[in-house]
Amino acid sequence: VNSACCIGKWWVVVAMATVTPNPQHSEEESGKAQNDVYDIIISGGGMVGTAMACSLGFDPNLQSKKILLLEAGPKKEMDKAPEVYSTRVSSISPGSATLLSGLGAWDHIINLRCKSYQKMQVWDACSDALITFDKENLQDEMAYVVENDVIVAALTKQLQTLSEQVEVHYRTRVVKYTWPRPYQVSDSIPWVKVTLASGQTLHTKLLIGADGPNSMVRKEAGIPTVKWNYDQSAVVAVLHLSEPTENNVAWQRFLPKGPIAMLPLSDTESSLVWSTSHQHAEELLQMDEESFVDAINSAFWSNENQSDLIEAAGSLFRTALSVLMPNGTSTRQLPPSVAGIGPKSRVMFPLGMGHASEYIRHRVALIGDAAHRVHPLAGQGANLGFGDVACLTQVLSQAAFNGKDLGAMQHLLEYETERQRHNLPMMAAIDLMKRLYSTNAAPMVLLRTLGLQATNALPPLKEQIIAYASK
Repeated sequence: VNSACCIGKWWVVVAMATVTPNPQHSEEESGKAQNDVYDIIISGGGMVGTAMACSLGFDPNLQSKKILLLEAGPKKEMDKAPEVYSTRVSSISPGSATLLSGLGAWDHIINLRCKSYQKMQVWDACSDALITFDKENLQDEMAYVVENDVIVAALTKQLQTLSEQVEVHYRTRVVKYTWPRPYQVSDSIPWVKVTLASGQTLHTKLLIGADGPNSMVRKEAGIPTVKWNYDQSAVVAVLHLSEPTENNVAWQRFLPKGPIAMLPLSDTESSLVWSTSHQHAEELLQMDEESFVDAINSAFWSNENQSDLIEAAGSLFRTALSVLMPNGTSTRQLPPSVAGIGPKSRVMFPLGMGHASEYIRHRVALIGDAAHRVHPLAGQGANLGFGDVACLTQVLSQAAFNGKDLGAMQHLLEYETERQRHNLPMMAAIDLMKRLYSTNAAPMVLLRTLGLQATNALPPLKEQIIAYASK
């Protein structure tokens, strides 16, 4: 957080300490305060927004608070898993799984469907360098692949048990937010005003924006965002494997145009995320199924991009490492071959990076993609959002326990500081990795080859990397 930003926020804190809402409200406004004023309104009922609602609803210190979740879409319910797998999946870290378990949603997810993996293999298409992370290093599952709809349905089921703590409005669209002016004692609107498409107006002491990368909350609050579009689109699909396998490995290969990843869904299906140029993505969508399957298998198996010079240098370095650190070598595995794809499962979407310069303003906090958007190569998008949920819940719980105003800047600053300290290094590392591997220039290929091999030879370092990503 830059110093000017912090100074400005603490000035608001000092100002607000001396400002109280105007007591001269009419009886009509007092009645409205009873009916339409909420302690917390969450805008956006996706994975992160619904998790936020559940987390607040289950917190004992917030039991007396009036909480509302607004979602523009329909209610997502799922008594049994659909026959066809969805293309939109998330890699859920052990830390996120712990959060979902604490909310009672993880059991529902297990009963529907999810797939764990105990090993990850990442390798370069331009050299023979690779790095593996496996259960021997971690002593547990690395992560779980879960369809986004399954996560939302499981959280929605838990939310139904919290009807006395959390009110939910589905198919409800917000058209305007009106912000209180923190420096004016005479302001007749002490809370955030939320205007719905139906014409109804609500008020809240704290607005939580969980409304995605194009967040209306963030835009109308005037929070600046640093963002850029990558020269890539992601093609996602459900893959049918050639034969049943234990399928407990996540595969990722860095190609010159972007990474291709295959995540396990079951013994016979996997999820594809192929980040590539916009033109190539369009071509992949237009291919017939057989050609598309051939392209996937070639992307994982072909060595056409490798250089004899780079391979010779990498081999010498690998030999030296094996002498210095004999326990730091990894056995290369070959990924399973793909036989087909799910019906109508090919979808593409553009990729980019975005980060809100501030996660908070007076009576507002941003979580999930509303605060940060990352490249999918590390599978951390959902996990960063669930980390926001855990942190903000803890901060608001402590504020409620201390009898503080939930929308006050003092404790919201704690949330922003803690999450930015975690999110920014992660986002910077993901962006650097994307740029480092988006070229086949020999010097860069050699640099990343040596770096990947050196990292692979140091098990303690690998454990630290995964431990950080598992939070």
